Amino acid sequence: MLGDVTQTTRSPADRDGTRHEGRGDDRNGDRRTASEAPRRPARRRVHRAWIVAVVTFVTIIGGAAFNSLPGLLIDPLHTEFGWSRGEIGLAVSIDMALYGLTAPFAAALMDRFGIRRVVVVALGAVAAGALASVWMTASWQLMIYWGLLVGLGTGSMALAFSATVTNRWFVARRGLVTGILTAAGASGQLVFLPLCAWIVSEHGWRPASVTVGLAALVVVPFVWLLLHDHPADVGLAPYGGAYVEKPAPERGAAGRAVRVLVDAARTGPFWLLAGTFAICGASTNGLIRTHFVPSAHDHGMPITAAASLLAVIGIFDVIGTIFSGWLTDRFDARRLLAVYYALRGISLLFLPMLMAPTVRPPMVFFIVFYGLDWVATVPPTLALCRERYGKDSAIVFGWVLASHQVGAALVAFLGGVARDAFGSYDVVWYASGALCATAALMALVIRRSREPEDAVAAAG
Repeated sequence: MLGDVTQTTRSPADRDGTRHEGRGDDRNGDRRTASEAPRRPARRRVHRAWIVAVVTFVTIIGGAAFNSLPGLLIDPLHTEFGWSRGEIGLAVSIDMALYGLTAPFAAALMDRFGIRRVVVVALGAVAAGALASVWMTASWQLMIYWGLLVGLGTGSMALAFSATVTNRWFVARRGLVTGILTAAGASGQLVFLPLCAWIVSEHGWRPASVTVGLAALVVVPFVWLLLHDHPADVGLAPYGGAYVEKPAPERGAAGRAVRVLVDAARTGPFWLLAGTFAICGASTNGLIRTHFVPSAHDHGMPITAAASLLAVIGIFDVIGTIFSGWLTDRFDARRLLAVYYALRGISLLFLPMLMAPTVRPPMVFFIVFYGLDWVATVPPTLALCRERYGKDSAIVFGWVLASHQVGAALVAFLGGVARDAFGSYDVVWYASGALCATAALMALVIRRSREPEDAVAAAG
C-alpha cells in the first residue's frame, strides 16, 4: 500500500509533469533510444507523506495518553488530598471544554505558524501539565495543570491536526488516512489505559502522571525532525497529486471561524446539531470515560479490570465508526442519529444493574455495544453539516465538535457532584439515558436542506 505511488524530489523544471527519457551508449559510442536501452527495475520508495502520517499517528497517541488518566485518578486524589469528586471533576471539565473550544482555532494557528511549531508547543503543554501535577498540593493547581495546560495542548492536536496533515500531504488515499488518524485516539486509549491502571494500582498515581508526561516529550524530537509543514518544503508533490507551491501564511482564518459561527448560529439546524452532539459528548467522554472506572470500583471491581473494559471500547469504536460511515452513505442521517442515541440511552438505563465485583457476560455485551456506538454519531453529524452549510461545513463541524466537549465537560463535573451528593452514580446513568432519548427526538426534527446536492457540491 505504501509503495503503490512513487514520487521523488523533482526540480522546478520537472514540476510541469514532463518526463525526461533516459539514454544509453553502446561500446562504440553510438547512441541508442530509450526503448533500446536496457531497463533497470524501478526502485520503489516510500513517499514521505506516509512518514508524516505515521508521525502524526504516534503524536495523537502521545497526546491522547492523558485522556486515559482522569477516570483512574479520581479515587486516589480523593483519598490522598480529601478533594471532593466535584472538585476533581471540575478540573477534568476545564480540560474537556478547552479541548473543544481550542479545536476551531487550531487549524488557523497551523496555517499561521506551521504544523510543527504548534504541535511541539502543544506536546510541551501536555507534558508540563502532567509532570507539574506530581508536586501539586491544592485543588486550584489541579485546575491549572490538568485543566488549562493539558486542555490547550490536547485541543491543539484534535481533529484539526489530522485534517490539516491529510489535506496537505495526500490527494489519493485521503479517506483511508483520515480513518487511520481518527482511530489514533482510540488506539491511545487502548495502549495507555491498561498500562496506567496497572501503574496506579502498583505504584500510585504520580508515576502514572509522569508516564503520560514522558510519553508526550518522547514524541517531540520525531515531530521536529520528520513532521514537515508542507510537501513543498522538501520539494515533493502530495501523495497521488501534482506539485503545488507552499501557500503564504493565513492571517484571517481565525476571523473567518468566528464569522461562520455567527452565521450558523442564526439557523435552527445548527443548534439541533450542536445540542445532539453535546449530549453525545456528555454520554461518552464526560460520562463513561471519566466516571465508569470509579463507578465500577464502587461496586468492588478492581481498577485494572474496569480500565481494561474501557480500553476494549477503543477497539469496537473503530469498527463502529467505519460501519456508521457506510450506513450514512445509504440511509437518512437524521434517522441514523435517532437510532444511535435511542439505543445508547436504553443501554445506560440498564448499566447500574450490570455493575458487579467481577466481569460478567452482560457487562461485556454492554462494553461491545457502547464501543460500536461511541463515535458512530460522527459520520451522520458531519454529513448533515455538509448538507446544510456547504463550503463552510468543516468550520461549522468544528464548532459542533466544541459543543461535544462542552457537554462532556458539564457531565464530568456534575457526575462528580452527584456522586458526592448521593453516594453512588446511579442517578447519573439514569439522567444520561434520558438525555440520549432527548437527543434522538432532536435528531428527527432537523430539517433537510432544500438543495442538498448543491450544498454537497459546494462543500467539495
